[in-house]
Amino acid sequence: MNHRSLPGELHDDVRRPCAAPPSRSRPPRRPGWPSLPCLAAAAALAALGCGGAAGQPATSAAQPTVMTPAQIAARATPAVVTIRGDGSLGAGFLVREDGWIATNFHVIAGMPDLKVVLWDQSEHPVLEVLAFDEDRDLAIVRIHAPRRLPLLRLGDSRAVRPGDPVVAIGHPLGLADTVSNGLVSAVRIVDPALTLLQISAPIAPGSSGGPLFNERGEVIGVAAAVATQGQNLNFGVPADYLKKLLVRPDPVPLSTFAAETAEEEQALPAIKRSIPHHALSLLRGCTESDLLVLARTMDGAIQVGSPLYNEGDFASCYHIYEGAALDMERRIGRACRGPKQALAEGRRKAARLDDNAAQAWAMRDAFDGLLDVILRKVHGDAE
Repeated sequence: MNHRSLPGELHDDVRRPCAAPPSRSRPPRRPGWPSLPCLAAAAALAALGCGGAAGQPATSAAQPTVMTPAQIAARATPAVVTIRGDGSLGAGFLVREDGWIATNFHVIAGMPDLKVVLWDQSEHPVLEVLAFDEDRDLAIVRIHAPRRLPLLRLGDSRAVRPGDPVVAIGHPLGLADTVSNGLVSAVRIVDPALTLLQISAPIAPGSSGGPLFNERGEVIGVAAAVATQGQNLNFGVPADYLKKLLVRPDPVPLSTFAAETAEEEQALPAIKRSIPHHALSLLRGCTESDLLVLARTMDGAIQVGSPLYNEGDFASCYHIYEGAALDMERRIGRACRGPKQALAEGRRKAARLDDNAAQAWAMRDAFDGLLDVILRKVHGDAE
């Protein structure tokens, strides 16, 4: 049995999340960051003093205008895309007007069917993988551009220094075009062939592949990993590695790439489901806005959680679902008592269990029960 759709130590940003209804056949296992868990761990160790060095100082005389995070977001968001697979979710950004898109390797690995959602909500299939670097978790894919598309300018990541401001745009937990800002905490040399940018700007599953900007609105990195061993330890891959891929494309059809990068499936534990059936009266007191928050948040959590579950990272899947439930309980109105109680009951049931896989399914059952009653409400079903 598998969760439908991403896996790991909450990596999306270093692994993927949770479950599909057991009645469906399990999709191919999503490869996570092929070596990113260890890269994030190595970078985290570097952050504790096991390695690291500052980037080279900027040397250009004339610098572009310094921008606020709001100005960067307004200019850059049209070039940030969503990349969806069979239950997977990631981000990317346009680097050429004719449909070249940069993202993380782990976002697309093993995925035979990928669609890119542009800023105008139009969907476009990924045609081929132009270049990739598995060790640095980078890839460039191509779509058919319906017109000249907005693109982002790549900056000089060698000029990045600890303390520099940084802005991230991504889709954490499916929340599209989320903007966060912070600082470059450090420039970590993981090994002679790999340097990572440690940042304080929050990123989460769904943010993988999104751009990281300097204060001039230039892309200086690609959001990559979250280390769960500490608080706010986030990492990006320097943009200079991406520049090298852009100058030496070696196109391969997406189907070929997916077959070559797919991982073998692993056996998942058998779980007996118990999805509650709620009466429509459960939604009494809930506004349309409440129902929208519930539906979108649960769908986003499942998109992120299920791949993690399918990779065997049951604990991360459970924590994503639990966190989403707590977030919904806080965000919906006080009069929307029924869903609040249903989510709280799901959390209580999961907390009484000792097995992470069972805990993940307990939360998924609570979500599916709520999604079912919301759909019946929207469709105008009678009790």
